[in-house]
This record gives sequence, structure tokens and C-alpha cells, in this order.
Amino acid sequence: MRKPKSIVLIAVLCLGALAAAFLFTRHHSSVSADRLLLLVPDGASFSDPKVALWVDAGNEEGLHVVPTHDSDFLRPFRRSDFAGVILPDSIHREASDLLVTAIRRFVADGGRLMLVYDAGTLALNGRYTAGPSRFSELAGASYGMYDTLHDETTKWSKISGARKVFDQLGVPPGKYFPFGSQTTTSGKTAVAQPAEDVQLRRYMYGDLEYPSFVTSGDYSGDVLLHSEAGVVAGEHSYERGSVLFVNLPLGYLKGNTDGLPLHAFLKYFAGRLLSLPYLLTVPDGVGGLTLNWHVDSNAAIKPLQQLDAWSLSQQGPYSVHITAGPDAMELGDKRGFSVEHNPVSQALIREYDRRGYSIGSHGGWIHNYFAAHVGTDNPKDLEKYLMWNKAALEQVTGKAVVEYSAPDGNQPGWVTEWLEAHGFVAYYFTGDTGMGPTQGYRDGKREGQNIWAFPILHLDRAAGFEEFETQQYPDSEVEQWLEAITQFAVDHRAVRLLYFHPSGILHYRRIVQGWLQKTGQLRAEGRFRWYTMSDSANFLNSRKRVDWNVSIHDGRLILAASHPDSLEHLTWSLSADRYAEPKIIGGAASVVKDNNAWLVVAGKTRSLQIEARMLGPEVSSK
Repeated sequence: MRKPKSIVLIAVLCLGALAAAFLFTRHHSSVSADRLLLLVPDGASFSDPKVALWVDAGNEEGLHVVPTHDSDFLRPFRRSDFAGVILPDSIHREASDLLVTAIRRFVADGGRLMLVYDAGTLALNGRYTAGPSRFSELAGASYGMYDTLHDETTKWSKISGARKVFDQLGVPPGKYFPFGSQTTTSGKTAVAQPAEDVQLRRYMYGDLEYPSFVTSGDYSGDVLLHSEAGVVAGEHSYERGSVLFVNLPLGYLKGNTDGLPLHAFLKYFAGRLLSLPYLLTVPDGVGGLTLNWHVDSNAAIKPLQQLDAWSLSQQGPYSVHITAGPDAMELGDKRGFSVEHNPVSQALIREYDRRGYSIGSHGGWIHNYFAAHVGTDNPKDLEKYLMWNKAALEQVTGKAVVEYSAPDGNQPGWVTEWLEAHGFVAYYFTGDTGMGPTQGYRDGKREGQNIWAFPILHLDRAAGFEEFETQQYPDSEVEQWLEAITQFAVDHRAVRLLYFHPSGILHYRRIVQGWLQKTGQLRAEGRFRWYTMSDSANFLNSRKRVDWNVSIHDGRLILAASHPDSLEHLTWSLSADRYAEPKIIGGAASVVKDNNAWLVVAGKTRSLQIEARMLGPEVSSK
């Protein structure tokens, strides 16, 4: 039976309208320039910590990471309102053949993909597919070969790469080692060998191994990092698109106090491969360091008095954290800083407060006793020590204590909960080393809402000055490292934390004086600042309240931002290779060029709008 012509005509018109609408949306409407789709299996909740940690990482790096269910990615005529796609580890181990095919087509048509570790290595039945991973062709190497390798499908090994690559990833010197010129036995620096492979290192233990899938065959792309397992990370072109293959469990690592790899590759994907605008983590786009002093007993009094004659006292502000009780090692030893009863201790605190330093708590009342018991005793029996320490310092300064550092680095989760409940906004942390301030995850879950962890910087196995001496790092290497981390903070427009005990720094007076000449010069040029932990944390908490988006229309990028109070000091970075000089079309801001980036620094305004003409091909909207 023939269908009436009217029905056929209506069907044709409907299909035509759908096609026209799709083409109009694709070519004529504003297209988002910066959304990164995080593919999540249907049925998985966006509030799942395995998903949330990617979104949090994106927010901290000033990017828009948007969870999207597979079915939304697969639907016909979906809007092309994104710049790239992330297929994450852990939460997306299983994938259908349909999804694999769709992702392959997305890249072939010019899309950009970040493919992470075990994503899609399993079929929907939870088992490895026959042969290598179905994504091997996209990755550029065969991996996930369970049917032949079985228990040796993955391998733990050290990660190596060129210094230049680690710097591009935002890994600070010392976290990779060796980090620069080598030293001779005479203490003089030798000629640097920048092409030499270096390795990621771990605080206190040095050697650091990660799991990666064993890869086989010649990698058909640019290798970024490698290990005994094969390719750890690389960039691979596939037809019209490209893939950043990261053979590391990034999500799992971040969920267990090692967030640097996820943050590093996320920023690399967005910044270097997609040239996306991003919101900086420091006021006015000026990088710097946090210098965290740990004062744990009365043995620190004389070194503190000696430090007063150093040029250290002419800079700052710093974060000075104090164990305030009368005892230090154990109850009744009377070796503490004794803030309540020692006039000398009180005078030092008042002077630091006058200089604008931030006074914080270093543990709870009795340094060694608290460190030894904080992880094993009933928290209810130890909370009083935290309260006593906070109250004693506040009695001297008349100001709230909102910063904290853990004695011996012992920071169980209950302490973080107590700190946030009592108004603290920042704490020193020996996990997530090498990172900037972060809202940390532990045991797969986020710790706190508005309290920030400040991970330490370290030079190979050592972090504090006293550790450099006891572990016999050459003075020339310490000197070179201090200069390198300072330059890193300036170049990456970021903040990092370095800590010390007063007695431990005395040996390094000459080196510290020379280092301060560099920081002083950079500060005078407006390129470097000292940040207290609470100043950075308060800025970052305010930064979380900004609402901003980026769109592209007719070859122009439009960035719009608003804040309920003020956008002042918030700064966006745009690639100068990708965009012409931005123009302010609403609100108040200044624009400066710094190397290959345009910095848009907001003024006293609650809303801002800028536009910038695109110089190259439009950000992929496939």
C-alpha cells in the first residue's frame, strides 16, 4: 500500500528542518571554546568521588571539566559545544563497542582526546577484550594485552623523561631529579645536560614507581614519558585529530594523595594541545612562594633571634607556625616554646604579627607527643591539645589562627575535619608533593569544603633545610634548587610551599642571602610575591565564587565573568599564539603580554566581558 504523498512530504520537511537546525547550530551559533567533556558511564552519578575529583581538578586549574554520560555523547545531532574529550581511568574501565567506534570517529573527524590508562580496556561484561585494547590504534601503541601477558599486563616502574617535558607538565624542579646542572666534588657546577632523562622522585624515599600497561611496538607519536613498561605518555595524531595517551591511573592517584600527575596532564591537554583560556590561581597573575616556618620548642628561640639579622626579615610575609605549649618531647619536660608564660616567645610572635606574617598552629601543644599519638589515640583525647595551641596563640596576637602544620607531617583525616570546623583555611601537607594549594582527596574522598592543603616542595628525598644537611646534599645543589623553584613559580605564575625549622636554616645563611637577592629583585620587578598560606587560601575560596564562560562567534572569542562581590585581582591567561590582543568590552580590567600569553587582570568590577580575535583555526568543535 502506498503512503499518502502528504505524509511523505511531511517526513521530508521534518528531516530537512532537523538537518537545517543542526547545521545552523553547528555553524552559526556561539560555540563553547573551552568545555572538556569527561565521559562517564550511564548510571554513574556525577557526585561520585571518582568523577568529582576530575571536576575539582579542572576548577583548581581554572578549566571547565564537564561530566557527560555516554548516551549524551552518542546521541544524534548532539551540540558540538566542547573543545575536547577526556576518557578517564577507574570509573570508565568498561566501554561498549558502540562507544569505542564513536570515539574513534570523533578523533578521525578532527577531535582531541585525552585517553587515560584503563579507560575502555574492558568490555561491558567486565572482561578484557581479545587482543590489545580496542583503543590501541588511537593511543599509538598496543596495550591491555591480557590474553598474552596475564598478570604481567601492567608493570610498576620508575618514570623518566626530558627536563623540558616535566617543566611543560608543570612539575617543579626537585620533584623530578636531577633537575639541572650537575655538581662536582669541588662544589663547582658542571655544564648542564638538558637532554638527559630525569625521573620523578618521592619525598623521604626517593625512588618512585607507578603502574602502567606494558606497551608493544614502535610508538607512532611523540613520547613524553616512558618507563620499563614502555610508553607512559605521548601525543599521537590520528587522521584529522589527535590523542594524548596517559598510561597512568590519574584518577586513582589523585584520590590517594598524589594529585600532581592528574593536574599536570589535564593542564597540558587544555593548555598546550588545545590552547584554552584558563583562570590563574594567583592574584594579578604573579607567582610566588610560601615560606613556612615550623617552631616546635624553646630550642628555636636563639635561631629565631639570629634570623632577625638576616635579610629574610626584610621580605615576606611568611607563615610562622608554632607549637605553643610548655613541653616539647613529652609531658613535663619544660622544653616547649611556652607561649603563655615566656615573654621572649610572646615578643617574637608580636613582632612577626607586626610585620604581617601569619601566625599558625604547629600541631597540638606538645610537638613530639602529639605527633606520636595523633594517628593512634582517640581523637577526643587529643582535640584539647589543638584547642589549647590555637587559644594560646590567639591570646598573644588577638587574631584568629587559621593556618596549621602537622608535627612530623602526621595529618590523619580527623584533624582536617577538626581544623575546618574551627575556622582553619589552610594546612601544610606531605602528600600531593609538588602541587600548589589543593582541596585534597584521601582514600578516594575529598577532605573538606573550604580548607586547602599546601603540599611541600622537595629536593629529591629532602624538603626542609635540616634535611639537606643531614642527607648531605651539596650546598651548590641546594643553592641551584632554590633559584630553580623561584623561577618555576614566576614562569608558571603559580604558588608553591617550602618549609624549614629555624635551627636547620642557620647553616645556609650565605645561600639564603643570595636567594633573597633574587627574590627581592623579582619582587621589585612585580614578577614575584611571598604568599602566606591563609592569603592564598582566602583568595582561592573567593575565586571559587566566580562564574565565567567562554564562547566563540564568527572567529572571535568572548569571555564573560561575574562575581557576587568583586573580580578584582582575578586573572585569565590566553595564548598569544592563538588570540590577538584582547579588548575589554564590559567592566574594568588591564591586559598585559607576558611571553606567549595575554594576561587579563580584572579590576574593581563585579562583571567583565572581553573579546579576542582568533589567529588560527577555531578550537575543534567536533
